[in-house]
Amino acid sequence: MNISLIFVTSDVKVVNNESWITSYAMKWLEIFGKAHTGSYKFWKISREQWILDKQDILRMRGEDMKCISEEEYTKLMIFFCNCKCFVVIHAIGMDSQQPHKTRMQVIATACVYFRRFYARRSLKDIDPFLLAPTSLFLASKVEEHGMMSHNKLIQATNNALKRWPFIQQDLMIRVQHIQEAEFFLLEILDCCLIVYHPYRPLNQLMAEMGREHKDLDTISSYAWKICNDCTRTDLSLMYPPHQIAIACILIASVWTNRDRELKNWFAELAVDFEKVLEIQKIIINLYSVWKTFDEKEQLVAILQKIPRPNPGPQSSGTTMVQSQHSHGSLQVNNMNVHQGVNMGPPPMPPVGNIKFETH
Repeated sequence: MNISLIFVTSDVKVVNNESWITSYAMKWLEIFGKAHTGSYKFWKISREQWILDKQDILRMRGEDMKCISEEEYTKLMIFFCNCKCFVVIHAIGMDSQQPHKTRMQVIATACVYFRRFYARRSLKDIDPFLLAPTSLFLASKVEEHGMMSHNKLIQATNNALKRWPFIQQDLMIRVQHIQEAEFFLLEILDCCLIVYHPYRPLNQLMAEMGREHKDLDTISSYAWKICNDCTRTDLSLMYPPHQIAIACILIASVWTNRDRELKNWFAELAVDFEKVLEIQKIIINLYSVWKTFDEKEQLVAILQKIPRPNPGPQSSGTTMVQSQHSHGSLQVNNMNVHQGVNMGPPPMPPVGNIKFETH
């Protein structure tokens, strides 16, 4: 078996007496080889705690599920996390008026942050229209895209929302709102900011496949697009990236009518194909739901049904969430945010009605 080890010099910082590794200087083991593609010491890294069970995800969304169905929740996430049709997070990141368009990996990381937050918190805790640009702002720093200007980010958000004039949202976001929302986002993520996307194992698998098969450009293109579409699902919360990558390639091979030709190659992979089949079903279900999703007809009704942040006390018009700090850790409703991590932190105070504002 051909195994290659790649190490990057680590730069460890200490935050609250806990060590975490910065995104630009991390040490990890990458194993190449057909039998073990995607086995990056994935289970040895903090990302492991974000592999959740489907039932746990539904249970933690119980409050939201009282107002909308699972299918409507999926449609809402399609709207906010869509990485193909330029909506919300993607539209903000790809705003043509910005001097440098955001890299796709930054947008994908922002989508994962967005989904991780709402995997443990209700939609009413922070308005999704605020969390979307906040997630992108944090992801741009973690992925070394460079510090985004708050004002330009808010302007890009305004430009993105103009694409949906039928959304009658009374929104205002100030710089302070993004800063405070970023703090709460970091708390919910437990500072686990390194995101392992399926793109790298996808490239490795396609390179390995190319040694035995030719003319794979079409399969690679389809697989990459499917990989982008996965950000609209719960897959990043439930499965490791190499399994998602294999499922994307399998679907792409079926779409291009080359699945029989590649059957033996897939059979040699050391992977749990029951999990891969589950991933395929989720992706196919996504396309089925997305096909019936008419934004103009359905989105407004869904937004009206979801629990929204209640107006809270605002002393200067800039406070988003009232919080108390004690002993160096965030206190919310007199409870420590890190209590009951398996069930998610205790409820935070609701966010008031928010408006976009650049000054």
